[in-house]
Amino acid sequence: MPEQRFYATGKRKTSIARVWLQPGTGQIVINRKPADDYLDRETSKMVIAQPLVLTGTLGKLDVSINVLGGGISGQAGAIRHGISKALLELNPEYREVLKRAGFLTRDSRVKERKKYGRKSARARFQYSKR
Repeated sequence: MPEQRFYATGKRKTSIARVWLQPGTGQIVINRKPADDYLDRETSKMVIAQPLVLTGTLGKLDVSINVLGGGISGQAGAIRHGISKALLELNPEYREVLKRAGFLTRDSRVKERKKYGRKSARARFQYSKR
């Protein structure tokens, strides 16, 4: 029987994460580095583990991730989205739990573009009456 691998793509802000799941010892590899080396913030490590903890598959699956674009926080969100979608491929019964936690919804919030004649997207330059 061939090795079972489950693939999904996760997105957040400008980050895109390609995620592969396979039965294993529970190691998480991001861009060919262990997750602890790649992610320095404890909150980011917690964010990517959330779907695995929620479904009770934390020590049972090896996760291989290729992520690009954005910053560390956006990448962590993309990884969480990708892992959640890959878990659905593995077992469709996880859908209700992951959906209720909000991990299957792509967080579509992105930075608003700067407009001309403005300081930033919405802030104006200071008005001087005199």
